Amino acid sequence: MTDIKDFDYVLPEELIAAEPKKRGESRLLIVDRGKESFTEAKTKDIPSIIGYPVLIARNITRVVKTRFYANRKTGGKVEFLILNPYEDSCDFFSLIKRSSKICVNDSLDISPEAKVKILGRDGSVFKVRIETQLDMKDFFDRYGHTPLPPYIKREDSLRDENDYQTVYASVRGSSAAPTAGLHFSEEMIKEISSKGGEFADIILHVGLGTFESVKENNIEEHRMHSEFFSVGKKAAETLSNAKKDGVKILSVGTTTLRVLETVYSNEKFEEKSGMTDIFIHPPMKIRSADILLTNFHLPKSTLLMLVSSFAGRDLILDAYRHAVKNKFRFFSYGDAMLIL
Repeated sequence: MTDIKDFDYVLPEELIAAEPKKRGESRLLIVDRGKESFTEAKTKDIPSIIGYPVLIARNITRVVKTRFYANRKTGGKVEFLILNPYEDSCDFFSLIKRSSKICVNDSLDISPEAKVKILGRDGSVFKVRIETQLDMKDFFDRYGHTPLPPYIKREDSLRDENDYQTVYASVRGSSAAPTAGLHFSEEMIKEISSKGGEFADIILHVGLGTFESVKENNIEEHRMHSEFFSVGKKAAETLSNAKKDGVKILSVGTTTLRVLETVYSNEKFEEKSGMTDIFIHPPMKIRSADILLTNFHLPKSTLLMLVSSFAGRDLILDAYRHAVKNKFRFFSYGDAMLIL
């Protein structure tokens, strides 16, 4: 049994970042697994730290404004968060905030031209149908809000539409940002390319699997919700050649790393698309990547467990204690960790 308490830490609330810094200006905690040491830099220093040759795997998913509000017939505003906006459909899975009074077959008004109907429920997840003459891209663009995480206790703003999106995001489909990628600026990417670094673009549309909390005391009983991923032929070949040639592979974030582990087998990366529910936690070992760039994650989260598999639980918790002591900023808009 692996106890969830083994992945807990104390975080003062004032260290939770509510606003982003300019790309490249966040603090960077460099964790050296071999030396078990910590040093500090800025995220803009990443191109000069990582060493070359290097292949950088990154998640090019684009965040959709999947959070919207509807009104009950009896009054009262209800918040929805669509989990699978990449579907070519008007039927979706959704979380509903304060859902205790929501029943199957309820119909709620979004606007004079749009309604949402409750089709079914499975635990905390509802199946809903958006009824509108708009296509779904136009619907989300018109009525959606940037799906900031609930620990950012403010309303989203126009600035978040840019800030909560990587500069290389290109394939619409996420209900949350792959936040490690938020640290890259266009200038950093150009610098990496000029030094001989390469990029492999993959997709994981972030949904409930990534951000749902673990409720079981024995983490091995936790089951991840499935999320859509895709690794194309070019990315699979580039990753496989890097592995064969001994080129370091840097994973930008935990979503990317979950995809890499999903498609990696027999020293090769497979061209593949589908759903993954892979749950990586100690004592599992990471085989697909050598370096990980990641933000600081919530206590007891699957993401903290994944990072602990990459670098060892004790070293990671030491790094988190160092970050708390030195007042790093945590979570989606916070500072970053580069694990060498």
